[in-house]
Amino acid sequence: MTAKAAAATLVPNPVTEDTLSALGVKYLLPSYVDLHGVSKSKMVPVDHYDRMLTGSELCTGAALDGVPQEVSEEEVASHPDPKSCRVLPWNREVAWFASDLWCKGQPFDACSRNILQRATAKAAAMGYTMNLGMEAEFFVLQDTENGGYKPLSDRKHLEKPAYDTARLLDNYGWISELVGAMNELGWGVYSFDHEDGIGQFEIDFKYFDVLTMADNFVFFRWMAHEIARRHGGFATFMPKPYADRAGSGAHFNISLADPATGANLFATKDDPRGCGLTTLGYQFIAGVLRHLPAICAVIAPTVNSYKRLILRGSMSGFTWAPIFCCYGDNNRTNTIRIPLGGGRMELRAADSACNPYLGAAMVLAAGLEGIEEGLDPGNPHQDNMYLKTPAELDALGIRMLPRSLGEALDAFKADPLSEKVFGSSMFKAWSDYKADEWASYCNHVSDWEKSRYLKLF
Repeated sequence: MTAKAAAATLVPNPVTEDTLSALGVKYLLPSYVDLHGVSKSKMVPVDHYDRMLTGSELCTGAALDGVPQEVSEEEVASHPDPKSCRVLPWNREVAWFASDLWCKGQPFDACSRNILQRATAKAAAMGYTMNLGMEAEFFVLQDTENGGYKPLSDRKHLEKPAYDTARLLDNYGWISELVGAMNELGWGVYSFDHEDGIGQFEIDFKYFDVLTMADNFVFFRWMAHEIARRHGGFATFMPKPYADRAGSGAHFNISLADPATGANLFATKDDPRGCGLTTLGYQFIAGVLRHLPAICAVIAPTVNSYKRLILRGSMSGFTWAPIFCCYGDNNRTNTIRIPLGGGRMELRAADSACNPYLGAAMVLAAGLEGIEEGLDPGNPHQDNMYLKTPAELDALGIRMLPRSLGEALDAFKADPLSEKVFGSSMFKAWSDYKADEWASYCNHVSDWEKSRYLKLF
C-alpha cells in the first residue's frame, strides 16, 4: 500500500459531500447491522449525502434477522454517524458509515448500535468511558471441488503450526493487503501471525472507545472477506471449522477511562493482589463474573462456539479456551485474565462470530453493576485451572461456563440483566431466533450419527 494510496482515503473533518467527492467517492453506504452483526445497507449517490444524514434511507425490518418488526409496520431509517466515515480500501469510489436505526422519529429500541449506546450513556453518567480492544482471529481458506475447504497454502501442515513463518509468508499476498488497509484506516496494527489452526491467523491492533471498536470489528470482518476473495480464498469467522484444531476467539480487552483526561481507571502500581488493577477494575470483573453465563450466549452466540469452549480437542493438547467462571492474573486457564502489566481485563470467552455491539453492551452493563454494588471477585486464581478436579473446583465455588448454546440460552433468558440491556423487543427477538437455531441443530441428523448408529444394531 503506497503512501499516495493511503493518503487518498483519509476523510477530512467535517465530512461533506464536497470532501467526499474530492476523494473520488461516488456512492455511500449508511450501514447498520442485523442480529449477527453483519453490515446491511442501501447505496446512495454522493450528491444525496445531506439527505442521507437525515435518515432518508428506509428499510423493512421484517426482511432481516433480529430486527423485530412486522411487514405492516413503519420502516426503520438508518441515521449515519459522520465520524465513522471510511472509504473502502478495496473500492475507493464507496464510503461506509456506521449508522443508528430510527423508527417513528426516534432511536429504534432494538438496534444493536443503540443498545450499546444506552450502555455507554449509563457509563458516562457514572463518570466512565469504556475502551475495548478485540483480538481478531479468523481462518482464510479456499473452496474445494468436492464442496469442502482447505487452506490457501499447499504445504504439508505441521502438527503444531502456531507462529509458523513459512505458512505466514505463503499468505503474504492477502494478509499484507489486509494489514495495509487496516493501517490506512488508522488502526495501528502491531503484529500478526499464523495461529494454531490450519490457515488460522491473528491480527492485533490498537484499542478504541467501545462504540468505535464495535464499528471497526463489523467493518473488519467484511473487509477481510473482500480482500481474501481477491486472492482466491474466503475469510471465515466460524469459531471452530476444524474439530482437532484451535478455534477463533475475539478476546475482549477492556478498561474504563476518565472521559475528561483519558486516564486509565483500571491501572495502578499499588495492587496488593499483584495484578496491577484498581479496586474499580476488580469490581467491574466481579460484575462480569456474576453474569458470565448469560453474557456467554451473546459473546459466543452459535452452536459452533461451544465446540471451541472445551478443555481438550487441539493438536496442542489443551485448547487454551476458557471453560470456567473464574478470573486470574496472566494465567490463560481463566475466562477473565489480567495480562502482564495490569490495567485491563481480557474476556477470553468472546469469539469472532459475535455481534460486537450486543456483546460489549452486556459486558459493560454487568461491569457497571459490579461497581454500583461494590462487588469483590475474591483473589485471582494463579494455578493451572485445567488440572483442578471437580471436587477442587466445587470447593473454590467455581462454575463451568455453559457447555452448549442451549445451556447459554437458558442462562441468558433467566438473567434479568439480559432484557434490561437488550430491551423487551430485542430480548424476545434474539431469544426466539437463537432458540430456533438450537432446536434446528438438535433435530439435525449428522454424518457422525449415521456413521456410528446406522448399522450398529
